[in-house]
Amino acid sequence: MAKGDIETYNEDGQWKNRPEGNQRASTVHDTKAEAEATGRQMASERDVEHVIKKQDGTISEKNTYPRSRDPRQIKG
Repeated sequence: MAKGDIETYNEDGQWKNRPEGNQRASTVHDTKAEAEATGRQMASERDVEHVIKKQDGTISEKNTYPRSRDPRQIKG
């Protein structure tokens, strides 16, 4: 992850968002859906990548904002 990318992850039973390079979470949520929505908004506002992790810590999804910055030319 590049510095400033937003990471959505689970810690201690709560879903959190934090910009890469920060020690602490910026937001805390009860559900993954809430955390994803907030993380997506944060990444979109900052024009960075949003990395969503599963409960076990593995990456489930990556999204680049804006889409024109995505290095892959895959539609979807």
